[in-house]
Amino acid sequence: MKYSAAIDLGGTNIGIGIVSEEGELVFKYSVPVEDNKNPEALLEQMAKGTLDTIAAAGMEVSDIAFVGIGIPGVCRSNKGPVILAPNINWHNVDAVPFLEERIGLPVLLGNDADCAAMGEYYAGAGKQYQSLIMITLGTGVGGGVVIDGKLFPGCNGFGGEFGHIPLVHGGVKCGCGKHGCFEVYGSANALKRETREMAEQHPESLIWEMCEGNLDNIGGRTAFDAADQGDETGKAIVEQYISYLADGISGIVNIFRPEVVVLGGGVSNQGASLLDPLNEKVAKLCYANETIEAPKVVKATLGNSAGIIGAGLLGF
Repeated sequence: MKYSAAIDLGGTNIGIGIVSEEGELVFKYSVPVEDNKNPEALLEQMAKGTLDTIAAAGMEVSDIAFVGIGIPGVCRSNKGPVILAPNINWHNVDAVPFLEERIGLPVLLGNDADCAAMGEYYAGAGKQYQSLIMITLGTGVGGGVVIDGKLFPGCNGFGGEFGHIPLVHGGVKCGCGKHGCFEVYGSANALKRETREMAEQHPESLIWEMCEGNLDNIGGRTAFDAADQGDETGKAIVEQYISYLADGISGIVNIFRPEVVVLGGGVSNQGASLLDPLNEKVAKLCYANETIEAPKVVKATLGNSAGIIGAGLLGF
């Protein structure tokens, strides 16, 4: 059996694991990012964390075939450089030579959402399918496309940026600088923003009680929890949010027509209260829905491990 070391690099945490060539996560470790403003300091922490994880798993460096890394940004190729990773302040960072020297193993890079898509395809919700789209709903909206076991990276690795599909003309400004992107209507942060704004307009809403009078306490579950208890404001927020999701997802489906859409990120944990109405709306919005069955939107099954597993499969 062959193994890889895998890193899922985030803006606040580094997830590190040991992954088998069959996609089994045999060991997992997580550590907070010490300095996400200094690329060299973060690379040093990644190298040390990888070596510590290999040792903690009771293995030697010689037992590991390569190190796979999911980067929250765009890589020129799987050997780098990292063109842009704004959440960790990386711009044209040549990470691979640095890490290979420190760790003593070949290093391969991939986009973190692409890695999550590969993880779900080979070891999670997509195992029974030949093609899937993975959409992650977190701070932003990310995603990846897998067709016949291969990622579709797009030109120069810029494909799969689902969060920046124009959704609402002249809408809310996005972190990318444009207005009305899918990300500012479909992400967990977007759901929190809409919940706060609606609560301010409706002081009678149960949301105020749930957040103990402090709108800073609003989370991604707040509107759903309020809706479950019959709160009209909560219901309106959830209805609007799911409509935005359906608009974005159906557009992506019409382009790629995958067998299944896998939804990841914290919002996906809402389960049936999210997925049932979302599937109903997506089915109605998809092209030729009366003659061609729309793909189901299902919850990711690997949770936070999807990105690590996918990164660990990059060389296999």
